[in-house]
Amino acid sequence: MSETGPEPGNAALLEQFQSVLVGNYAPAPIALVRGEGCRLFDADGRSYLDLMGGIATASLGHCHPKIVAALEAQAKRLWHVSNLFVTEPQTTLAAKIIQNSFAERVYFSNSGAEANEAALKLARRYYHDRGQDRFEIIAFDGAFHGRTLFTVTATGTPAYHEGFGPLVPGIHHVPYGDLDAVKSKLSERTAAILIEPIQGEGGVRPAPKQFLEDLRRAADENGCLLIFDEVQSGMGRTGRLFAYEHTGVEPDVMTLAKALGNGIPIGAMCTRAELAESLVPGTHASTFGGNPLACACAGAVFDVLLDDGVLDHGREMGVHLAARLEGIAEKAGEGVVRESRGLGLLRGLELAPEVSANDVRAACLERGVLVITAAGNTLRIAPPLVITEAELEEGLAVLEAVLCS
Repeated sequence: MSETGPEPGNAALLEQFQSVLVGNYAPAPIALVRGEGCRLFDADGRSYLDLMGGIATASLGHCHPKIVAALEAQAKRLWHVSNLFVTEPQTTLAAKIIQNSFAERVYFSNSGAEANEAALKLARRYYHDRGQDRFEIIAFDGAFHGRTLFTVTATGTPAYHEGFGPLVPGIHHVPYGDLDAVKSKLSERTAAILIEPIQGEGGVRPAPKQFLEDLRRAADENGCLLIFDEVQSGMGRTGRLFAYEHTGVEPDVMTLAKALGNGIPIGAMCTRAELAESLVPGTHASTFGGNPLACACAGAVFDVLLDDGVLDHGREMGVHLAARLEGIAEKAGEGVVRESRGLGLLRGLELAPEVSANDVRAACLERGVLVITAAGNTLRIAPPLVITEAELEEGLAVLEAVLCS
């Protein structure tokens, strides 16, 4: 209860939302007000099992006690001083990323789009500093890299481009997984190849190991950079801390966000020291990027992932999820499910054209389970890494009932 009366329910909040927010979102017909672990609660008090993790973001679940404690402790010390000063949480978090990845330097932003923007600007600046006219970027059909003008241009979905032209010049899109197409676009003007090791928005499509190896070789032979967008696949989502670890292929630049802060807005562009030298003072910046609150939370996320057995548990749940989804796909038949794919706890079910992924998502919502869609009529499942087997079974039983009824 509030001081002025009962808290507003779903209907009242939805009505107010529509009257005050820009209509660029199409939210589900519920208003979420509280979260605990793998469950969320709406304004009418109904509980929902979260199998989407805030779009692969709340990897440690909602209101994880150690993240809450880190946020509360930092909130009592220091919130913001800008990047004109050194702060301990930012320095400590960067060190943790470096200690656990190929990276030697880190730049912090507020989102995945900003991290990718920084990566693309770094690629162009690096070659500018060397007197080379390299500015072109090779990206992939179906990719999603963000909503800034540079990153939306790199996004390989034409629908996201409509109405925002002219777009940033020098970006070429080729089919995902097609090495010959990549080579046909490589030239002395190529600054970087930008790829998601697993396309999330693009339909939960993992890149074959051989393809990533071939891209590394092609980039080296051409003299351009290889950038991995791990905004959705990083921070334990695939069973390893970073998706590139499954292949042994190291990029020159890697971007992170989403699960890095477990929902607290933060992104990171991680790279080698030689490349980082191109971003001298004045070349790129962010007022809020790497602020103490966000970095303290992200530092706690690292500690929980590495010290509390979460990665091991997430791997186990990923194996279980993959097996169960294969079973559901087989039971439902090809007339309902075309393919089950993904890695770890980032999985997708591509549905037959006759079955609407949006309708399946809505049916699961009605039964108290949250899932999300992706391109290609794909149902995307990305639960918190801390989900229990019993919780996973609860959600999958609902999904199975919806798809196999």
